[in-house]
Amino acid sequence: MPGTDAEHRAARGEGTDQAAGYAGWEAVYEDNVRRIHRLMYGKVGNRPDAEDLTSQVFTAAFRSLRITATVGEVRAYLLATARTVLATHWQQTLGRQVTVVDVAVDGLEDYGAPGAGHARRPAEERAARILASLPERHREILRLRFFHGCDVREAAAAMGITIANAKVLQHRALRKAAALEADSAGAAG
Repeated sequence: MPGTDAEHRAARGEGTDQAAGYAGWEAVYEDNVRRIHRLMYGKVGNRPDAEDLTSQVFTAAFRSLRITATVGEVRAYLLATARTVLATHWQQTLGRQVTVVDVAVDGLEDYGAPGAGHARRPAEERAARILASLPERHREILRLRFFHGCDVREAAAAMGITIANAKVLQHRALRKAAALEADSAGAAG
C-alpha cells in the first residue's frame, strides 16, 4: 500500500500537475488529507486535536470550494482554511490567535500558491499590476495584511502608525485597488 501523497496519486493514476483539476471530492480529500493532518499535528502536537482540526478544515472548505478549481487553487484554499481553523482553535484554547503558517517550516513547500512553479495566470498578473499602481503606503498595508498574515495591530506596529490609521489606510487601499480593477476591466471591455 502506498504511504505518501505522491504514491497515492500515482496509484490512482494522477499526476502532480497543479494546473490540472481533480476528478471529484474524494480525490481532493485523498490528495490533501495527509498534508493538512501533518500541518495540524505539527501545530497542536496531539493526534486527537489534529484529527478534529483536519476534519474542520475539510468541512469548512467543501462548503465553498469549486470542484473545477485547479490542484494549486485547491491547495492554496485548503491552506488558507487551515490557517483560519487554527486561529479559531488557538483563540478558543489559549485566548491568542496564531495565524501564520510558514509553508517552508511546516514541510508544505509544494503546497503553496496556485500555479507555483508555473507561468503567472492573467489574474495574478492583473493583481500584481494593480498593486504596482497603488501608492507605497497602500501597497505596504495590503502586503502586510494579506500576504504576510499580519493582523491590523501587527501591521500598524510594522508601519509605525496607529491601529485606527491602519484600518483607514487598508480601507482606502482596497477601495483604490477596486477602482483600478474596475478601470482596467472597463478599458479591456
